[in-house]
Amino acid sequence: MIEDSENIPETKTQEERAVNNWRRTLQPLLPVNTGTVPAGKSYESTPFFRLGSQKISNGFEELTNWIIGQGTVLIDGYAGVFFEEIQFQIQEELDKRDISVKWQHTSAYFKPEAEIEALVAPYMGAKNEVWGRKTQLGLADFFRYEEISAIEKEATKTINIVIGVGAGLLKWDAPVLYFEIPKNEIQYRMRAGAITNLGSSITDDHFSMYKRFYFIDWVVLNQHRSALLNRIAVVADGQWLDEVNWIFRSDLEAGLHRMSHAVLRARPWFESGSWGGQWMKKHLEGLNKDELNYAWSFELITPENGLVLESDGNLLEISFDLLMELEYKAILGKHAAAFGTYFPIRFDFLDTFQGGNLSIQCHPSKAYIQENFGETITQDETYYIMDCEPGAKVYLGFQEDINPEEFRAELESSQLKKEKIEIEKYVQSFSSRKHELFLIPGGTIHSSGANNMVLEISATPYIFTFKMYDWLSLGLDGKPRPINIAHAFNNLRFERKGEKVREELISRQQVIQQGADWELLKLPTHQDHFYEIERIEFDTTVEISTGDKCHILMLVEGSSISAEVNDADTYRFNYAETFIVPAATGRYKLINHDQRRAKVIKVFLKD
Repeated sequence: MIEDSENIPETKTQEERAVNNWRRTLQPLLPVNTGTVPAGKSYESTPFFRLGSQKISNGFEELTNWIIGQGTVLIDGYAGVFFEEIQFQIQEELDKRDISVKWQHTSAYFKPEAEIEALVAPYMGAKNEVWGRKTQLGLADFFRYEEISAIEKEATKTINIVIGVGAGLLKWDAPVLYFEIPKNEIQYRMRAGAITNLGSSITDDHFSMYKRFYFIDWVVLNQHRSALLNRIAVVADGQWLDEVNWIFRSDLEAGLHRMSHAVLRARPWFESGSWGGQWMKKHLEGLNKDELNYAWSFELITPENGLVLESDGNLLEISFDLLMELEYKAILGKHAAAFGTYFPIRFDFLDTFQGGNLSIQCHPSKAYIQENFGETITQDETYYIMDCEPGAKVYLGFQEDINPEEFRAELESSQLKKEKIEIEKYVQSFSSRKHELFLIPGGTIHSSGANNMVLEISATPYIFTFKMYDWLSLGLDGKPRPINIAHAFNNLRFERKGEKVREELISRQQVIQQGADWELLKLPTHQDHFYEIERIEFDTTVEISTGDKCHILMLVEGSSISAEVNDADTYRFNYAETFIVPAATGRYKLINHDQRRAKVIKVFLKD
């Protein structure tokens, strides 16, 4: 049924939703403005890029004034946005002005749920597996398209609004107001049971909902937003309940163009886990210290990271994907043709300090991930040791006398009987050393042991981990985590064993350039890796050319540095903060603010 303005669905205030756990997490919401952003001294958990004055507006009052000026508006946005709250806030403003409005809802035009379930089933994979397959569907496939296309305006109303996911499917000559929401907030709402997947009316278990989001919903929504870009007039941040910050597309595009020729940092977010540690809680400001542990970070996992923009103190978060849609050529330079709008490098932390071991695991080959999951590149990784306790280990490669059949039989027996395995009978371990780099191309058996702080540098895919042995540990839900022995044995490279592991999978670092107070070290990666890793060590300053390549950097020793562009714009970064220098930046200077030597990891794509 299409609802008129006098039949607005009941909505809950923020306090009422809090009682009902509308977002289940201990992590704070992004502040609406900088007045409540804590001033970090050693780690900024809320980094933002300054757009200049009068670019971001605050409040539903001004947004409603803009809507009134249009007369007809399509309010679209990402799944997970609370469109009912948005309608409620706008309606309150219209009521103050005694303006009549016709609301029409895209949710009334979804196909029957059974039909949608049948539509997505081929992409959902096995019921008990984490993985599905990237969909070939489009957003229009979820709707009764002929009916939604036939929605008409009501001439007797001053304002006509179509609201909900897919509003931009209408071919009306009307501006689109598009609501973004960060992926972490989608998951916090999902865990609270506050949202559903596309076209569903009920929540599912978190495992199934995330799989549906990753392989289907987010794919079609990204495609829809991309197709809609030229019609979007305003982008708004949909992560708050009773507040809104918004920006005109022209100002957003100008700001992102400037960002793509400067230096930028994504907004990180963090998750606890069964093996999680205490290092990040101790060393990174801005994290909730009441969290049980922090197992990993989304320091730079661009399919789920946001970018925070600032103007006049107002903050607005957009997805990293949107920057790539508009500026991928400036970001990736000479590699833009190869990767398009897909950002290919990932940085994240794995914290096992006072925690446990990661599972014994491997990742798929490129052919396997393409054929089975619809990805384009695979999860080729490295472990860079940021910090470690004495006795910490990295498990990597097989013992020389590995017998694959015997190993598989023992893994399956352990899974069945819940019995421990003497894993080092089959898998080698190496002592962890600070600043050492371990190479983990697809198919390599590996794990981080307890008491490591690992910077994981990898190709972007991030959920394709085939676990073989999990030390009989339980997840935070008290249940065993899924084991994937069959997938693993379809990918394991048993020739990576014995002394060959030390020779080929532990990077042999070497100085390749040096000056009066600086050195450039190469940390060779495996031939299967499509990226290079270097470390810049310097006392005062060092100048660097991008060479028309994107550089991803992190300060891994020292307190803080600045990146200066064009002898003018300066961006400060603290220890353990990831930042990106786009290819289009050209040249930049790193400036050390510490008395001790700074060490900066730099990652870029191979020629």
